This record gives sequence, C-alpha cells and structure tokens, in this order.
Amino acid sequence: MSVPQMREASPSTLQLCRVMRPDDANIKGNIHGGIILKMIEEAGGIVGTRHCNTLNGDRCWVALVRVEKTEFLFPVFIGEVVHVSAEITYTSKHSLEVQVKVVAENILTGTKKLANKAALWYVPCSLQNADKILEVPPITYANAEREEEGRKRYEAQKIERHETKARLEEAMPPPPNPERHTVGFSQSSLIHLVGPSDCTIDDYVYGGVTMKLMDEVAGIVSARHCNTNIVTASVDAINFHRKIRKGCVVTVTGRLTFVSNKSMEIEVLVDAASLVNEEKGRYRAVSAFFTFISLDKDNKPLPVPPLKIEGEDEQRRFEEGKARYLQNKAKRLADKERQQ
Repeated sequence: MSVPQMREASPSTLQLCRVMRPDDANIKGNIHGGIILKMIEEAGGIVGTRHCNTLNGDRCWVALVRVEKTEFLFPVFIGEVVHVSAEITYTSKHSLEVQVKVVAENILTGTKKLANKAALWYVPCSLQNADKILEVPPITYANAEREEEGRKRYEAQKIERHETKARLEEAMPPPPNPERHTVGFSQSSLIHLVGPSDCTIDDYVYGGVTMKLMDEVAGIVSARHCNTNIVTASVDAINFHRKIRKGCVVTVTGRLTFVSNKSMEIEVLVDAASLVNEEKGRYRAVSAFFTFISLDKDNKPLPVPPLKIEGEDEQRRFEEGKARYLQNKAKRLADKERQQ
C-alpha cells in the first residue's frame, strides 16, 4: 500500500494516493509538511508535463516557478492514506497554473479531511535546451468568468515574483554564543549535494525536493526557538528564482522573522553553487516564508516564547512579518465570514 497509485484522467487532471509511513513523520507522528509539499509538486509536475507534451514539437518538462500561499488545514498522521488531486486551471502563452487538493483518509474509520490545497505555477522547458521556454497548449474553460479569474491570478503572481526577486537579502551567519530566543540562537542551515535521485530527467532538481529541505530547516528553527513539538501551519508564496542542476551544493538557511502569541514566521533562503565550477559563483535559487505553530502532547496550540530583537535589520524584518501576519489573519476572518 506504500506504493503511490495513479488514476488516469484527462491530460489536465491527475490523482495520486499513498499511505503515510513512519519515515514520513516527525517523532510525534505528525507527517512533515515537506512530505506533503513534495507530493503536491510531484502531482503538479506530472500533470503539467503531460499536458505540455500533448502537441507535436519539442518534448519538454515543466519547471516549478512559484507556489502560492499554502494553508495546512489539518495535520496528517502515520497510517492515513493521502489522496492528491491536481488540475490545470489556467494557461498563458508560456506558463500554466495547477491547483492541487490533498485529502487524508483514515481507512479504519472511513473519515476524510481536506488537509491542504495549493496553487502552483510552471513553465515548460525544452529537453534539448533547458533555457528555452516553450509555448503551453491552451485548455478549455468552463466559462469566460473562469478564464478571466485565471488571468487575474496570473498577472498578480507575475508582479509579486518580480517584486520578491528585487528585495532578496543575503543570509548572514548567526553570531557566536547567541542568547536564547534571539534570531541568532535558532537560525539554522542545511547543506545538501544535489544527486540524481533529486532531479528530473533533464538533471534539474525537483521543486518538491527543494521544498522538503526548506520545510525541514524551518522546522528545526521553530523547534529550537520553543523546544516543543511543532508543525507547519502555512507557507507564504514560494518563489523559484533560478533552476538548480545536478551536482550543485545547496545551502538552505532559515531564520525567525516574526513571532505572535501562537505562531512563528521563518524566512527560508536557498542558495546554490556548482561543486566543480567555482567561477559560476553562488546564487539565490528559492525563497519563502514558513509559518509554524507549537503543540502540546494533545496537539493543542501552545504559546510561543517572544522573539528578542537585536538591531535595525531584525526590527525591520519583524515589522514586515507582523504586517504579513495581520494581513493573513484579516483574510482568514473574511473567508470565514463568507462561508457562514
């Protein structure tokens, strides 16, 4: 039952499922958010690549360029069966949007819960030349309103991707012997050599592999800060700025930016460099903000220790994180009111 199952559908839809195993979970039995993100990206990559190869011409694979804000609605546990459904919901000339839903099923009781939903953007890259972006076959929309809504989402993410790229910062090393509950105390890094199992058939790393590493680092940061069981609550938009090739060394760095009473925001930066060609230099490949919450033994939210701010840069990042927190909180309240 641990082997992923795929159910055939039209080229613009896909369904996968598999049972969650102990090696997918943390020490408390909660499935890592990175595992869910990896499954989401696998489904999106399959349906996107399949769709973009429906026409005659250059064969291609789709590269992940952005994941919109993703909410982890309910935790997933060992033994539950995760069903991942992916559907292409918008196509522009050179990109496509895939919306994915994750449903967790307890096969003993028959209960199901919507655990996660996400929207991902891909571009098709030629197998002959990875820098060549191909055209995307159009999809048929249910009505003109659906197409217009998709176009607005496309324009909005395009603008935000450019804005994010313009404000990227360097990841600074933590100070020696930092005080507890400071940014420097919990800041963490992970170094990973990109191997064949991490990559597509064109030797570029899967977006899901990168997201899993990012979630692991963010989890370490949040656990160091509060010293409790922690889980991923949400992920702000993940922007993939540049592709990462096989043989690159990636450095994934996470640092706290904002802490509320019940949540922690962690900025995660992914830098890549060739292991054999130092002349190419190090570059920023991916960036995102992860939100984690602290849980007690009954999986109930715990208060989070305050973050001790040191210096103007940390204060600025804290205020920016607070603005994102308040904006997301207002959006959740508005969505809740609409549903009532």
